[in-house]
Parts: sequence; C-alpha cells; structure tokens
Amino acid sequence: MSSTTAYFLEQFRDQFDDTPSETINMHTIFRELEEWSSMHALLIIAMIDAEYDCPFTGDELAACNTVADIYAIVQQKL
Repeated sequence: MSSTTAYFLEQFRDQFDDTPSETINMHTIFRELEEWSSMHALLIIAMIDAEYDCPFTGDELAACNTVADIYAIVQQKL
C-alpha cells in the first residue's frame, strides 16, 4: 500500500482502458472524461478499497470533482 499521489494517480489511470493515461492528472475533472461511466465509479470505489483498505462511498465520490478531491478524502481516512 502506498499513499503517494503518483501511486494513486497510476491506480486511477489503470481503471480506464480507452483514455490515454497522460490525459489524466490530479486536476482532471473525472466526470468529463469521455470514457467515464457509472461502471468507472464502481471501479474507483473498488480500487480504493483494495489498494488502501479504506471504505469509500458513492456519496463521497459524488461530492468530488477532481481526482485530487478523491485523493484528499482517501488521505483523510488513512
């Protein structure tokens, strides 16, 4: 388990098959990604649970706008 932003970003990017990874950064508004779907929301929640052993809810995700917002909530829980 790693709590670095680089590791988190790498794990986040890995959830997207058709989006070039270099287009996703901590300031990316993830809902604006063409590939974003409700399935990706579930993948992100599952990734956080698996990588950080940290519960993360759909409501928490809904309150986020950027990748950095998600990361900040995860960091608060660690």
